[in-house]
Amino acid sequence: MKILVTGAAGFLGLRLIEALLQRGSLSNRAGNAQPITRIVAFDRVPLSGIDDPRVEVVCGDIADPEVLNNLIDAQTDSIFHLAAVVSSQAEQDFELGMRINFTATQNMLERIRIIGSCPKWVMTSSVAVFGGQLPEQVEDQQVWAPQSSYGTQKAMNDLLLADYSRRGFVDGRSLRMPTIVVRPGKPNMAASSFASGIIREPLNGEPSVCPVPVETRLWLMSPAQAISNLIKGHELPAERLKQGRVINMPGLSITVEQMIDALRRTAGDEVAGRIRLERNPAIERIVGSWPGSFCATYAKSLGFTADHDFADVIGQFMAEYPPQVA
Repeated sequence: MKILVTGAAGFLGLRLIEALLQRGSLSNRAGNAQPITRIVAFDRVPLSGIDDPRVEVVCGDIADPEVLNNLIDAQTDSIFHLAAVVSSQAEQDFELGMRINFTATQNMLERIRIIGSCPKWVMTSSVAVFGGQLPEQVEDQQVWAPQSSYGTQKAMNDLLLADYSRRGFVDGRSLRMPTIVVRPGKPNMAASSFASGIIREPLNGEPSVCPVPVETRLWLMSPAQAISNLIKGHELPAERLKQGRVINMPGLSITVEQMIDALRRTAGDEVAGRIRLERNPAIERIVGSWPGSFCATYAKSLGFTADHDFADVIGQFMAEYPPQVA
């Protein structure tokens, strides 16, 4: 089985490839388990940290049709499409966001349609497709009303994938993911980056800024849970997707204040005291338009699962990335 992972050098991409290599097999469209013989790891920069003969590292511009022609062929059995420009960057640079977040996805799907191979396809969508006046808990039938370019681009991808799947060009599933927390490394340009930063930086002895009010409610998922759900999405038989190809993932609904309280209980007052509240209107506007809780009834019926306790999420991060306090 040949698998393509885009955004392979990113945090989730790297973890997904590691999980697939450890798993060793995936089901094909007929539902039969097949050994993973080749993973094409694609990104604009090479990934590091994986040494396995089944992994082929390819670098390039995902929005270049010529690159895609070489990347996707009739032997490509499955695609995990994770490559994206993050929310704040897509808002600041409209052309870049459209080119990477939407046009590249459209080109990939067109390449698949022309080949006629109908591979399995799993991609990540976002709660940013929602906005406006929202109920306290969003139902699966909630009308999309994105309030950012990033959310609009993700919504267009969802519609495109649904139609290409309806037409039989691809066997697609779009998983509308919560904010993934806690991510290692340094902050990026995502509007949600602070959600990891207010945990990661204090644990490592560094100050952190929270740019939104503490009563802001977020919809969260741990990295381990995200990888488990991505593979679950791939393994679902197409005939079970009776309510559509776009699925709101279950998550953990929690306020920023509750996140900080969990950090305090886990690591102490000194660590939690490294967080400074300093509101940023641009970040607040984007994050404030996102739903903080979902029913996720469809996803739960399909067997997708969520984290239950944020202190456990912090514990997972500390176990995998022990605090580096000078």
